[in-house]
Amino acid sequence: MGNKRILVKFSGEALAGSEGYGIDTKILSYIANEIKQLIDNNIEVGIVIGGGNIIRGVSAAADGVIKRTSGDYMGMLATVVNGIAMQEALEHIGICARLQTAIKMEQIAESYIVRRAKRHLEKKRVVIFAAGTGNPFFTTDTAATLRATEIDASMLIKATKVDGVYDKDPAKYDDALKLDTISYDDALKDHIKVMDDTAIALAKDNSLPIVVANMNKQGNLLKIISGDFSDCSIVK
Repeated sequence: MGNKRILVKFSGEALAGSEGYGIDTKILSYIANEIKQLIDNNIEVGIVIGGGNIIRGVSAAADGVIKRTSGDYMGMLATVVNGIAMQEALEHIGICARLQTAIKMEQIAESYIVRRAKRHLEKKRVVIFAAGTGNPFFTTDTAATLRATEIDASMLIKATKVDGVYDKDPAKYDDALKLDTISYDDALKDHIKVMDDTAIALAKDNSLPIVVANMNKQGNLLKIISGDFSDCSIVK
């Protein structure tokens, strides 16, 4: 399989389980074991996790009581909480992991330094990138695309609850068609909700493929990296 480097983006909501909020340790353990399969196959892994299971900056600022910038910083801190949990889950099953944050908090995590991150990856440590880009008004999708580009990842996998991108909501429409391959331009033009437009534009500028896949299918991440894209969609 050779030496590959990828970045996996999980939504914060994915960690919440059926409760819809907080962190479900069973899901954390499941994700950690999926990542372990990759490490065992000599794949270098970076991770970005959203913070929506704790707070969303946009929602927090919706009624104007909290400023959007403050709401976004609260969201960044939520991703750090999730990052700590993910680091613990990985270490619990014997995987070395490092948490790097875009906002300095030395007692909790390393500050993000791309050269250090790459060195960790070379040593087969999983690197979890938290606190978004460190700037308000940017989503964790954009942070994931930015980090994937900076660490020279071969692809960005967006781990979701669906097995790819559809032309309309498959939960609502029986005739929804799965799109196996989408161009960056079509994803931008049609506003297909793969990722936000900033993330897609950044991926296009850097020729970074975005793979949308179902995280709940066991072994799916390894399958994708092995070259089987039957259960996912690719934006490229």
